[in-house]
Amino acid sequence: MWFTKEIQDVLKEYDSNEATGLSSQEVKLRLEKYGENKLKSKPKKSFFQLFLSQLKDMLIYVLLGAAAITLFIGEYVDAVIILLVVILNAVIGVVQEYKAEKAVEALQKLSNPKALVKRDGQTLEIQALELVPGDIVILDAGRFVPADLRLIDSANLQIEESALTGESVPSEKSASEIYPNLKTPLGDQSNMAFMSTIATYGRGEGIVVATGMNTEIGKIAQILDEDNNELTPLQVRLEELGKTLGYIAIGICILIFAIALIQKRDLFEMFLTAISLAVAAIPEGLPAIVAIVLAIGVTRMSKINAIVKKLPAVETLGSVNIICSDKTGTLTQNKMKVMKYYTLDNLNEVDDNNEINNPDSIKLVQGMILSSDATYENNEGTGDPTEIALVQLGDHYGIIKSKLNETYPRVGEKPFDSDRKLMSTLVKSNDKFLVYTKGALDSLLKISTHVIKDGKSIPLTENYKSEFIKTSEELSNKALRILALAYKEVETEISSDEMENDLTLIGIVGMMDPPRLEVKSSIETAKKAGITPIMITGDHKTTAFAIAKELGIADDISQAIMGTEIDEYTDEEFSKLINKIKVFARVSPEHKVKIVKAFKSQGNIVSMTGDGVNDAPSLKTADIGVAMGITGTDVSKGASDMILTDDNFTTIVHAIEEGRNIYNNIKKSVVFLLSCNLGEVVTILLSILFFWPVPLLPTQILWINLITDTLPAISLGMDPGDKDVMNKKPRNPKESFFAHGAGPRAIMGGILIGLLTLGAFFYGLYEHGYTLGSRNIPEDVLTYARTMAFVVLAASQLFYSLAMRNPTKSIFQIGIFSNLYLIGAIIIGFILQFSVISIPFLANAFKVHNISIQDWGLVILFALIPLMINEIVKIFLRKREARI
Repeated sequence: MWFTKEIQDVLKEYDSNEATGLSSQEVKLRLEKYGENKLKSKPKKSFFQLFLSQLKDMLIYVLLGAAAITLFIGEYVDAVIILLVVILNAVIGVVQEYKAEKAVEALQKLSNPKALVKRDGQTLEIQALELVPGDIVILDAGRFVPADLRLIDSANLQIEESALTGESVPSEKSASEIYPNLKTPLGDQSNMAFMSTIATYGRGEGIVVATGMNTEIGKIAQILDEDNNELTPLQVRLEELGKTLGYIAIGICILIFAIALIQKRDLFEMFLTAISLAVAAIPEGLPAIVAIVLAIGVTRMSKINAIVKKLPAVETLGSVNIICSDKTGTLTQNKMKVMKYYTLDNLNEVDDNNEINNPDSIKLVQGMILSSDATYENNEGTGDPTEIALVQLGDHYGIIKSKLNETYPRVGEKPFDSDRKLMSTLVKSNDKFLVYTKGALDSLLKISTHVIKDGKSIPLTENYKSEFIKTSEELSNKALRILALAYKEVETEISSDEMENDLTLIGIVGMMDPPRLEVKSSIETAKKAGITPIMITGDHKTTAFAIAKELGIADDISQAIMGTEIDEYTDEEFSKLINKIKVFARVSPEHKVKIVKAFKSQGNIVSMTGDGVNDAPSLKTADIGVAMGITGTDVSKGASDMILTDDNFTTIVHAIEEGRNIYNNIKKSVVFLLSCNLGEVVTILLSILFFWPVPLLPTQILWINLITDTLPAISLGMDPGDKDVMNKKPRNPKESFFAHGAGPRAIMGGILIGLLTLGAFFYGLYEHGYTLGSRNIPEDVLTYARTMAFVVLAASQLFYSLAMRNPTKSIFQIGIFSNLYLIGAIIIGFILQFSVISIPFLANAFKVHNISIQDWGLVILFALIPLMINEIVKIFLRKREARI
């Protein structure tokens, strides 16, 4: 086993070079040999399996039973039509499910973890699935371990391995250790790093020794067979609604059958009518439509730089009323620039003058560069924006990092820690060593005993401390971020524990990360939408407030609070205070969790952004955890519900707008389907109750249900959305699906469609001298009247879909042609309906025949009435809204 072997033996066995890694050619060969570095997912269902899964429904079983009975009694045409409807429904379901799966797969690919590797002598970031055994992988804090690694180098490396060992405390790693005992437990193998664990501290390098299913996590995956396809809360509610409607429909069917027995009607005809009515009453297409609308929605969101990892997040987005956002990179450009620098009694501004003569200032710039891990070449930087700014400062003054590193090579370091707020490096200077420590000024003042002045080290008195603090505050008041630097000279190489004491303070730099140009307008949009933007930052209070005021987040310094002040409050006291605060400065990751919980305790729906390892708890605690796609660690991305590929606050606001519209589109589809189904129920139920001829045959109901359950409903789900959706308050997550008049709209639409269908049927009889109460109506007259009802029912539902696009705006306000999918669905619906009554073969099958031009005009007029009445009602609703 790899943990029993020396580093050089492992490198030799995999024919890999520690410095240069594998060659591209070798990677291709090994990829063919070992395959992609991924765990095997459950085998995908074939089209046939998907098709069969669509048939697993009680109502489908009933329909198939009805088809069998019609075949038995010789009604072959009816049997064929019923079977065709069942098959077509299943095919549509398969297509919808396939599209939804493909959309989700595409999004999962976008959020795949990445790995930092050495190849061809270069350091590259690649997709983790491209790793092969023998690759040299670089680990740093915040990265997922992408495969099983034998560590070949480590510097204070700690890895959280609870996914494998169950231990919540991170394990300390040491590449130099060797364990000869083959039975050494995983948790004790400190020279190994395992796939799907998380580096939480320090740095390291390792050689890939196992990928995919050959990893330790892969062995567990072989044992487990999990199904993670969870229904969203909305889908659960709609499934419950479907069951309720199902019970109601079955009750109605039993009632119809009982009445038919009393009225001595044709029992077989009533049996088929009852079955078709049950299918019509239950919107069995809802789950599929919701799934595809959600999938289309999240695909659309990915195009605006928001990758939604979990479908329930789409629903929750519409209810968000608090956006807690990091300042750096999200509200600002994440392109730090040093504006001023200060050494004792010497404040300078960075301008076009590229000369720097003061020896203290030169030492400050050099020290800042030597303690930076960033690079800046050809006007492009890599690394942390703050550190890039420091290297860029040196570049501005002709102090080049690469040359400086050659003169003062780094030999040790103590990584940055959010509790210490410091990082230190040890560099070699001729026969001596220099320690450079950079970080927060208050932290450095505690561990510094001297200060540089005119090139000499003098005691750091209280007066000098006050000078630094005063200058720091002045710069902070101008929204500049302060970074301090201290150093000490030592004779021999020292450990990291000895670095941060007895330091000599050199100076501070003030840098600014300018606000993103588009953020201010996005904050205004959020406020209009009833959303409160909150700034959370590690910067000083005055710095944070200056940016917050400029962006319109806060108006007064009293709306800002420090992390140390948060600690003074109990959870209950903090919860009462929370709604008054807009800026949280100098906060730790632990404070973020407390902030989220406090906001949630006041009934708010909270979105929280984060990018670091320690942000994972607050991202998990928030209703919507938002990770940064560019600067975010794999840990933060793993803990989040949504990833911003551009790290931009504006994208969050756009995502909320999209989330609101997606929810509204689903609501439109549902209300529309329920209106149509209610119209069919009203038509049949009233005709049975009053002992009138049944205006629609079972096959006709199934046909209409098929048309209205698919194209128009899906097209409504693809509606561009309401441009004014962000002028409304967030949706209460507890509100009924039928709130704000959706229930009455569905009932009104259903009753109108049902009554007009009966009216068309009556008119068809009346044209030939018969009424609804007539007995012994000739079959051709009955066929003509049913054709009128058949066309009116289908046409009125197709037209009524236009009214569903907005609850208050008219179709002219939103634009008749602004949803071309819906217009296309209506046109296709009419073509299909016209084909059924005009093509002899189909007309005979559905027991209809063509109608006169005059009757076509009447049918269109009847079909437009529900739409027109709905538009009239909207006029009164708009007037009421204007008064409010």
